Amino acid sequence: MPPLTPDPGAAVYVISVAAELTGLHPQTLRTYERMGLITPGRTGGGGRRYSHHDIELLRQIAQLTSAGIGIEGVRRILELEDRIEALAARNAELVVELEATREALRQVATGRRTPESPIVKPANKLPVLRRPDPDMSVVVWRRGR
Repeated sequence: MPPLTPDPGAAVYVISVAAELTGLHPQTLRTYERMGLITPGRTGGGGRRYSHHDIELLRQIAQLTSAGIGIEGVRRILELEDRIEALAARNAELVVELEATREALRQVATGRRTPESPIVKPANKLPVLRRPDPDMSVVVWRRGR
């Protein structure tokens, strides 16, 4: 049986271990927490617990500060990286949605559907005109209001 590895988000490391793993002083970890750069988990008694993700973030902060970037610069870099990650995830969702929409339109345009594909019904029930050519575009007519 392979050894169990904790979830990267599981808060398992006490502050002394986190400091040793990152090469930072425990007081530096407390300072970064006060500045809002990191938010470790807490035990019932209030002790800090750091996750593997926290350790990696602390290493990144240490690398940036050792390269001469100030704390506010580090904060901005981390914010921008979070935004990039969120935008990339949203972009992936939109690509999947676009492909599903294209496939649904192809099915409507050709009058075919596969057994595993859902029946596509236009939500607004407007008429759709089709030509016999399967590579053509679908034209949707909208009534004026």
